Amino acid sequence: MNDTALEQAAACLPRELRLAALAKGERGRYEEIRLRAGRGMFLTGADGREEQVLLGGEVLPVSADDLSLVVELATRASFQNAAEKLKSGFLPLKGGHRLGLCGTVTVREGSITGFRELSSLAIRIARPVQGFAEPVVAQVYQGERPGSTLILSPPGYGKTTLLRDLIRLISLRYHLRIGLADERGEVAALWKGVPQMDVGPTTDVLDGCPKAQGLMQLLRGMGPQLLAADEITAPEDVAALSSAANCGVALLATAHAAGVEELGQRPLYRELLEQGIFQQVCILRREGQRRSCTVEALPCKG
Repeated sequence: MNDTALEQAAACLPRELRLAALAKGERGRYEEIRLRAGRGMFLTGADGREEQVLLGGEVLPVSADDLSLVVELATRASFQNAAEKLKSGFLPLKGGHRLGLCGTVTVREGSITGFRELSSLAIRIARPVQGFAEPVVAQVYQGERPGSTLILSPPGYGKTTLLRDLIRLISLRYHLRIGLADERGEVAALWKGVPQMDVGPTTDVLDGCPKAQGLMQLLRGMGPQLLAADEITAPEDVAALSSAANCGVALLATAHAAGVEELGQRPLYRELLEQGIFQQVCILRREGQRRSCTVEALPCKG
């Protein structure tokens, strides 16, 4: 049985590389395609291990020209013309997949503006996980509106996946106007204005804008009942969330922490707790390959 997500992600590969990846991919599910000039092509499994793709028992040749062609196929232009999108660290692809680049960069005023040469590429294969939020959506949405909720876990546990599915389910079931500040394009993955990842019919997405500015833009321009953002990382983000909370808008966001105790040990997040911006946390935990999430109320602030 063919892997549809792999087929879509591999569409930007030159023909020989694409056919080799698909022939290998039919035997399992992979999360990344990696190309390294002079070293070949690799497929990364769910366990993080890379498996080199061989052709007739030999390493499949990959050149720097092949890497440039991949980027040109992905963007329908040369990689110099994709400089603005590169500021986020990757290029978005149709279907919600994304293309990361490495090599010799050109820098202007402290920002990467392009690549003189490419040395390796990583195509991240997007696989939507619908239903992940089913166990907690009823706890997040209680009464007539959702409680402002902060999703917590260490990196790699699925915070973005849970955030996306909560947005989708709240939109579908409760028909709230949701404003999503999707700074890096990882939640909705807009492609020509259309979300490639399902975030529900009543969600308005602001892509590529810094979270703090994006949250305020959505608040002023779109009249959301729920504001959502991934990875609160800066004081400006906290200030924007505080302003939105004072306007009566419910909030849904994520942060890196294993639990409330660890959250309170970090000055940035401690401020969130002291201001009482969030009423509850949803904590993601993992045991082996199994993940679970629980909702816990935060103490009320007077």
